[in-house]
Amino acid sequence: MTDFSKHKFGTKAIHAGAEADPTTGAIMTPIYQTSTYVQESPGKNKGYGYARGKNPTREALQKNIAALENGKHCICFASGMGATDAVIKLLRPGDEVITGDDLYGGSYRMFTKIFENYGIKFHFINLSNAENISKYVNKNTKLIWAETPTNPTMQIIDIEACSKIAKANNILLAVDNTFASPYLQNPLALGADIVMHSVTKYLGGHSDVVMGALVMNDDKLHEQLYFILNSCGANPGPMDCFLVMRGIKTLHLRMERHCFNGKKIAEYLKTHPKIEKIYWPGFTDHPNHAIAKKQMRDFGGMISIVLKGADQNKTFKIASSFKVFSLAESLGGVESLINHPATMTHASIPKAERDKAGVVDNLLRLSVGVEDVEDLIEDLKQALA
Repeated sequence: MTDFSKHKFGTKAIHAGAEADPTTGAIMTPIYQTSTYVQESPGKNKGYGYARGKNPTREALQKNIAALENGKHCICFASGMGATDAVIKLLRPGDEVITGDDLYGGSYRMFTKIFENYGIKFHFINLSNAENISKYVNKNTKLIWAETPTNPTMQIIDIEACSKIAKANNILLAVDNTFASPYLQNPLALGADIVMHSVTKYLGGHSDVVMGALVMNDDKLHEQLYFILNSCGANPGPMDCFLVMRGIKTLHLRMERHCFNGKKIAEYLKTHPKIEKIYWPGFTDHPNHAIAKKQMRDFGGMISIVLKGADQNKTFKIASSFKVFSLAESLGGVESLINHPATMTHASIPKAERDKAGVVDNLLRLSVGVEDVEDLIEDLKQALA
């Protein structure tokens, strides 16, 4: 099998992990829709015993995602939350985690409602200045969990700066790279130990799969996380893996359009009289723009806006008035979505915490798709009117 790890991104997206079927020559990776495998004799098999542990379709996808992140290992999970859950299961009661104060609501809910019950302590702090981390580091600190850009206020976290602190204190650094995708950002190259993706989003790209992934270079870490997957069973099915492999083949093309459309829409909204504030890391006045420019290849298609003088009812009315954008949770698909984080993706975070992080009731999050940008701008114009 050809090693595509040294090739450019688009070539890797199409070819890494993919191998013509040896029995038929089929160019697309087969969907191995099986729960078990016949053994020649007890314990003697062709490398596959039971499908919860290994499946050839899943293995092809894992090689593909690892190559995109320039990583050695990838493990796919049934969802992004399944992947996050596996990382926290590396910890023990009494361990502490430092994470951001602007965080996906599902991660916050898991950390506070599930793992705090098992004696793990979480510090939710402003990570946009990495120096804030040192105040919370102690002998019990075992993990830094960072999103960048963050969901939904697009905070930019300096991955290299976080990595230096983590390595100096023997702490794992995990980076949720969902908003950027491997096309725009590769945290392993910046010093992260683990990269997490909600594969549901840009990697799948077509709003038809729920999946998560972890990428790492360390062999022992891979062994530990794979043991958790096989033991706890949050594995994805082969049909979903096939769909994601198909989606990834156009990731580089889609991301170029997401970025192009995102820039045009951000520039349009920047001067709109009904917008009080806009969050998009491509603006030179966006906090940590220089860091975003350094560690990302472009600025993506995620934008958040705060509506000027709008109460929740007015915000709801605007959110429900779009004709091309769809009002829905999730992001990263080819279609444009609008989301109200306070009542949708971040509803599990208490209002006081949301407000403190800037996730106010009149904030809307846009996932800019790959439609014709003129149509998207017209839709924004009529909805805001």
